[in-house]
Amino acid sequence: MKKPFYELAQTRDVIRQFTPNWFTVTMGTGVVALILPEFPFAHVFLMQIATWLWQFNTLLFTAFAVLYLLRWLIYPQEAKQIFSHASMGLFLGAIPMGLATIINGFLKFGIPLYGDIAIHIAQVLWYIDVALAVGVGLLVPFCMFSRQEHQLQTMTAVWLLPIVACEVAATSGGLLLAHLPVNQEALGILLGSYMLWGMSVLPAFAILTILMLRLALHQLPSKELAITGWLALGPIGTGALALLVLGAQAPHILQIFNLESLGVFFQHAGIVCSFILLGFGIWWFAIAVLITLSHAKKSLPFNLGWWGLTFPLGVFTLAILNLAQQMNTQFLQDVGLAFATILMMLWVMVMVKTLKGMYQGNLFFSPCLKTFLEKQ
Repeated sequence: MKKPFYELAQTRDVIRQFTPNWFTVTMGTGVVALILPEFPFAHVFLMQIATWLWQFNTLLFTAFAVLYLLRWLIYPQEAKQIFSHASMGLFLGAIPMGLATIINGFLKFGIPLYGDIAIHIAQVLWYIDVALAVGVGLLVPFCMFSRQEHQLQTMTAVWLLPIVACEVAATSGGLLLAHLPVNQEALGILLGSYMLWGMSVLPAFAILTILMLRLALHQLPSKELAITGWLALGPIGTGALALLVLGAQAPHILQIFNLESLGVFFQHAGIVCSFILLGFGIWWFAIAVLITLSHAKKSLPFNLGWWGLTFPLGVFTLAILNLAQQMNTQFLQDVGLAFATILMMLWVMVMVKTLKGMYQGNLFFSPCLKTFLEKQ
């Protein structure tokens, strides 16, 4: 029987059992903070709530980072088993994606609070985020190919997590460009972000193709993994959002380098491609809802995978809202706000269940540690 949190806290069990899937909490909480100010009513009040939520999320990310770093320092032999575990290693992608919500928050909430220093902090953190995203995006798939055992029937959308981090970093790069002077560095960030998009979206769509084959051949995943279907919205929504924010910055940056027509093309292509991607996202959203409802007839066991309900839906919502703003279309704005409302309700539900699970100690469990100890 697992110990309650207050007993775990008196030992080193929390550190020993800490896994990177906890960073999905910061992903979901961060995206909710970024969406809250988009509601048209009580803007000042919601902006203040969102600022507090972002600050809380920053503290949460820092605490999780310290815990995970301590695990590597205190239990290095156990910590490195994550690279051999077929599922837990995939959650390493949650670390750079959680950091990206902190970076975006510095640009949205930090500037009014701290001034231009927030831009410099975001800029430094972005380079760190890119390094983490690229590292995870290369190392984890290589471990999948060389050290882990996978089967088609056990495959889930969790495979997307280490891949999607690069396009999330690309989106943050586009947001950062809006606050930087137009120079060679800005050009590098713009073009580099498009390359990050390619490093992520194309492999992600290959994974989605395999996932559709797996669902057709082996039916729905187990009830413990029912929520993983929502993760497919991540690369679709972030892929569209990245094209929109990068396309919005491309014309005035490339104009300085006598490439204005290319910049206009990037902008228009971003809008057109985002429509296509969002259409695909609507299809996956419907499939994810149907998968969840098919399992909801029975009780769905709660685990940290439920945070997959939040971040993917959040970036999908942000893409719709950004497209509505660029197109000046009220209908799209209303659709985006409807998705945002669903997101807020899901976040409250998952956060309450998470806090309850933390107190009871049910969520502090490392599968890769269990496998390691069984081999001893």
